[in-house]
Amino acid sequence: MKATTERKDKSFRRKARVSFKISNNFNRHKLYVHRSNKHIYAQLMDFAGNTIAGVSSSSIEVPQGAKGKIDISFQTGLALAQKAKDKKITEVVFNRGPYKYHGRVKALAEGARKGGLKF
Repeated sequence: MKATTERKDKSFRRKARVSFKISNNFNRHKLYVHRSNKHIYAQLMDFAGNTIAGVSSSSIEVPQGAKGKIDISFQTGLALAQKAKDKKITEVVFNRGPYKYHGRVKALAEGARKGGLKF
């Protein structure tokens, strides 16, 4: 039981640390990430908290050569960057919430960077 409590404490502290860094960048758009076991979701939000654009791994067309969830997450990041370009957004703050910057979350961020977004 203790291990579960420690894990929750770590994710809570990580989320608080990320939220603090994001609150200091109030003049940029925010890129929020949510990860589930099957899919990954990303949203661009403006300063007031309104959603500008959103992409999920279930809503994009995955190329034939993509293997696994990490490649799909990378393609999701590219799709979000394309939507951001259409809205003339170039700089964002990356909010990963309680998730580590590793694996699918990192792949989405790299895809968004390759698509033209600056963090």
